[in-house]
Amino acid sequence: MQFEHKTVLLEETIEYLKVNPRGVYVDATLGGGGHSLEILKRLGEGGRLIGIDRDENAIKASAERLSEFSDRLVVLHGNFKDIYRLLTGCGVKKADGIVMDLGVSSHQLDQEERGFSYRSDAPLDMRMDRRQALTAMEVVNQYHEKEIARVIKEYGEERWAGRIASFIASERKRDPIKTTAQLVDIIKAAIPASARRRGPHPAKRTFQALRIEVNNELGILERAVKDGIRLLKSGGRICVITFHSLEDRLVKHVFRELENPCICPEGAPVCVCGKRPEIRILNRKPITPDIKEIERNPRARSARLRAAEKA
Repeated sequence: MQFEHKTVLLEETIEYLKVNPRGVYVDATLGGGGHSLEILKRLGEGGRLIGIDRDENAIKASAERLSEFSDRLVVLHGNFKDIYRLLTGCGVKKADGIVMDLGVSSHQLDQEERGFSYRSDAPLDMRMDRRQALTAMEVVNQYHEKEIARVIKEYGEERWAGRIASFIASERKRDPIKTTAQLVDIIKAAIPASARRRGPHPAKRTFQALRIEVNNELGILERAVKDGIRLLKSGGRICVITFHSLEDRLVKHVFRELENPCICPEGAPVCVCGKRPEIRILNRKPITPDIKEIERNPRARSARLRAAEKA
């Protein structure tokens, strides 16, 4: 199956990167290779791009799609949380630019057997990296009811989290919950009919929460962004695209912390802590897709781009 992913905020990301033809760039979430392709087009002799992804299908498909640029491309199978180790391991000490697109790909959503989508019946999997052990099936069948409620409430921002967790706990006593269709039916039963008539699909927030939990998406993000910035040379840039308010807030917090790391008491006449800004934030408000992009790709609706430059 072809690995399909509609690249979001492509022009804006490339503009912020200001690609140096002889520079070293990193696509830390390679996916379908959309950002990488545009970077590679702008690289000349001496330029290099390193693409990282934990999805084996993405690795294979992108390596094929970008094969005409194989002389300046390195593709690594790994998790972007290990960006520092992966890059230093292949001889990259400093980078001119880094892209992190945190969205789940269209391919992952549409490939039914992956279990990401609530619109088809499939095993409850949701792993981006199939080498890992934890799946959504284990979360819904093995986690304590209170922990399931926390995951759904915190990562899905679902007001009915406690009720959904209670229905899951009750149902799994009879039979293990093994498929996405089973889980969707449980969620629909848990959410009152009046609430189901408004807003998105009733299972959307719960499925998002489970995906984030299974892949530890928020747990690895702060480390990945900080290590990415650590790898940038002075003047190098990082672009992070998020699709969830919790992700966006985390990136915003990290950027602010690194731009203003001073820990001196408020009102102190002189800074004595010795901490200096590591970055300069390039956009105070996140860049969002325009109406034309949303019409072309409705999944882009929640995308947010934040960019920063290494001091």
